[in-house]
Amino acid sequence: MKPPFRADHVGSLLRPEKLKQAREKFLGPQTPTSNIGPHQDPRLKEVEDECVREVVAMQERVGLRAVTDGEYRRRSWWLELILGWQGFEADRTGSAKLKWRNESGVTQGFSDLNVTGRIRWSPSSVVRAFQFLKENTQAVPKVTMPAPNCVHYYMGGKIPKSIYPDAEAFWDDLIAAYRRELKELIAAGARYIQLDDTSIAFICDPAHREYVRSWGMDPEKLLELYAEKINSTLEDVPDEVTITLHQCRGNREGNWAAEGGYDSVADVLFNQIDVDGYFLEYDTSRAGGFEPLHFLPKGKKRLVLGLVSSKKPELEDKDSLIRRIEAAAKFAPLEQLALSPQCGFASSIKGNPLAQADQEAKLRRIVEVADKVWGAA
Repeated sequence: MKPPFRADHVGSLLRPEKLKQAREKFLGPQTPTSNIGPHQDPRLKEVEDECVREVVAMQERVGLRAVTDGEYRRRSWWLELILGWQGFEADRTGSAKLKWRNESGVTQGFSDLNVTGRIRWSPSSVVRAFQFLKENTQAVPKVTMPAPNCVHYYMGGKIPKSIYPDAEAFWDDLIAAYRRELKELIAAGARYIQLDDTSIAFICDPAHREYVRSWGMDPEKLLELYAEKINSTLEDVPDEVTITLHQCRGNREGNWAAEGGYDSVADVLFNQIDVDGYFLEYDTSRAGGFEPLHFLPKGKKRLVLGLVSSKKPELEDKDSLIRRIEAAAKFAPLEQLALSPQCGFASSIKGNPLAQADQEAKLRRIVEVADKVWGAA
């Protein structure tokens, strides 16, 4: 069976304390203004290597067929890649209009991404990290990277005319960098690559649709533009490589950034974007119901239901998960479905508010339920 597998996970995993401490010791305290791009510290790399081997062993132990390196070499799920290229800088002081939220009503600002020059690919820390993962697992090594449309959305749609008088030139440069990155990953042996994105799921939220209109753009036209640019990015990927697209409404230390069902985006998401599968957030009512899954093309793609929460320690009940899978199967064929957490466990260094043991129990539960529902994970 090709990925995504019946039991799978999104990518990031909780960093052990020794890794957090090593980052602070060798890179210094991480502040909103400190460098968050790839590091070259050999002492930290030693600790990372050890921790990656340990987290790979955990994933293999619970029975997962695909494993990641937990994104242990990254401070952020997306900025290490983007800041490793030429032409970008990030402001992490919380000045961005996008805000993180939680049930208590507390908000904090996103990182604000800015283009400072022409975008050019540079040799990637993501490729180096994948090479180590591939050498240290018997399972299928999976690599994650932010989707190109996500980069544009986190810029607030602001393409500086002083650098790119023509917006298409911006997209041409961004897509060229992505194509080179994908080429290098595939040459290194990557056959399971996941694009992580929040922007399409954000467009499900009426507040975000208004945010897009504030750029002078129509949300429906932006959605179609994003579909076109993802497809252009993936144009040269060979058939033997599985590409999946992950969608969530934000996941940072238990916080979130949007709400709203997939109804307004499902047709474009499932039928206009040329990927092999989807990971969809479905752990709370903020993601809406399963009805939009009826847009999934029959027999062509696999959809991984993110029913297990990576945001809280409580372990999901096995029977409840099975009932929710059965409910989803009323709208999409059961043979095209699979199970995962709604997102990673640690989109940033700090991670979500649960323990390593909780994380392992949740991954084990996913494998158990997948075995029960489909007969094999």
